[in-house]
Amino acid sequence: MSYFLPESAPVLMAARGLALAHPGIVEVNSAPLYLRARAADPGRRVALVSGGGSGHEPLHTGLLGRGGLDAVCPGEVFASPHNRQIYEASAAVAKSEGVLLVVKNYTGDVINFQIAAERLRHDGIPVATVLVDDDLATDSADSATGRRGTAATVVVEKLLGAAADRGASLAELQELGTRVVAQSRSVAVAARAQTSPTTTAPAFTLEPGDLDYGVGIHGERGTRTIARPAVDDLVRRMTDDLLDSLPEGSEEVLALVNGLGATTELELHAVSSLLHDRLVERGLRPAVTVAGTYTAALDMAGFSLTLTRLDEGWVDLWTAPTETPLTLPRTVRAAGAEAAPADDTTARRPAPTTASAAGTPSGRVVLDRYAEVVAQVRDNLTKLDQLVGDGDFGDNLSGGVRRAVRLADETGIEGTAALAEAFLNDVGGTSGPLFGLLFKDLASAEPGDGQAPSVAALAQAAAAASAAIHRVGGARVGDCTLVDALVPAAESLAAVPGGEPTGELAEAPLTTAAQAAIRGALSTASLRPRRGRASYVGDHAIGVPDPGALAVALLFTTLAEVYEPTWATRLPAPGHLTTI
Repeated sequence: MSYFLPESAPVLMAARGLALAHPGIVEVNSAPLYLRARAADPGRRVALVSGGGSGHEPLHTGLLGRGGLDAVCPGEVFASPHNRQIYEASAAVAKSEGVLLVVKNYTGDVINFQIAAERLRHDGIPVATVLVDDDLATDSADSATGRRGTAATVVVEKLLGAAADRGASLAELQELGTRVVAQSRSVAVAARAQTSPTTTAPAFTLEPGDLDYGVGIHGERGTRTIARPAVDDLVRRMTDDLLDSLPEGSEEVLALVNGLGATTELELHAVSSLLHDRLVERGLRPAVTVAGTYTAALDMAGFSLTLTRLDEGWVDLWTAPTETPLTLPRTVRAAGAEAAPADDTTARRPAPTTASAAGTPSGRVVLDRYAEVVAQVRDNLTKLDQLVGDGDFGDNLSGGVRRAVRLADETGIEGTAALAEAFLNDVGGTSGPLFGLLFKDLASAEPGDGQAPSVAALAQAAAAASAAIHRVGGARVGDCTLVDALVPAAESLAAVPGGEPTGELAEAPLTTAAQAAIRGALSTASLRPRRGRASYVGDHAIGVPDPGALAVALLFTTLAEVYEPTWATRLPAPGHLTTI
């Protein structure tokens, strides 16, 4: 994001852009800079004014309008607004009973808002302040500064906006805001720092596999650096830390999952599901669960969790209508209602057919070995796919193989039959179902009597799979796809005299087929892709072997290792094969 800020007056330009997008809601005063709501609720007796450094959007400006704030004072990026901005904005929007200032607890913000408050009082305008200090990472008895103000500001401003529209007095609004703050806590983590608009480099660096725990919304380092745990373990730790620091009170809570700028909606909603489950485990009822980017830190890759214990009537304030640039989710979960449980696909899976269940013990060895190989090269395949596609191939292949192993453990399906079931039924994208067709035909080659599949059966299965993949996707040899490895392997197997190994040249038909598949896969590096997402990048794909073709080569390598272990030693190691 910070690569594309205008060189001159970026905050003013952004304010103008917001007003252009919401002309009936927002207007801009340029000197000094502040934004004000065009149409406040006529029932308001007190104006609400907030602000802070830019780079946290949609914080503050997103809640400008009816049901939200009357004025917002943006500073420069990560810098507090000047007291003149706050003073003039407050004087311009003050209502009959004055102005309430909502201030995040940062030294610059506090000083400038307090100076503005003194100037307003001097002019005879009633004024009060709500100080937001929800960040548990800075909750230390040794600090005179106190906790920072972070994403709970969104909750405070939304509830105050609704209460102000109902005609609440200045004292009532200050008391409400103070209670909301007291009953809110937040904590944030980051995997990557934000990009500095000045240097266009990350503000700080983390080693791969590390997280900063307790980061601030201005790019402040976390209170500690931790090894990145599994996401569910991370959410559990963050939730437990929040509940340990949250004052006792109602079992009904508002849970807010906030992105720090570069975290996707997919990730945030997944985290919200984990957070909901953990809260229920701890005996709480998440009446409102909100996920999205509401308090950013430019383009930091991370997220924060905020919990607010809800008093009577606060849910009604949250669900009150607004006319603001940002529309917050207003759905409330009724008491006793729970989120849909995680889908258990194995519970609904149809019973395997006799043909697909006809695995063999040796087939299970193939599955387990292929699982080991794929786990070893997953990151390599991902890097290759990032160069020529969307970067998901390594995860899709690895996830599908893990599903197959789990399926084999749970149902007794063996070998490539389990792979076929998993990839055809559960793995999406383009490559998943195509590999499912390959595995389904290879499963038919397993004799079901504990013996190795015959070369003739494997040759027929590989040819059938190649034909099926061509019928479905149209791929031919030379298109830079998995077919470039599959067809050479099939032809190598078919070339064995009589379909069975005879003579010196056919002593190791599977190893020979694996070598053919490897040559075919590596040859794709010289091809311009004509099928799949790699075709979109044109000549940028030249020099990169197709990840799907490499996965096929690794499959035939696995067959050789299981059934021809002596001859298979001549084959390259999987890690070497998938590295360029």
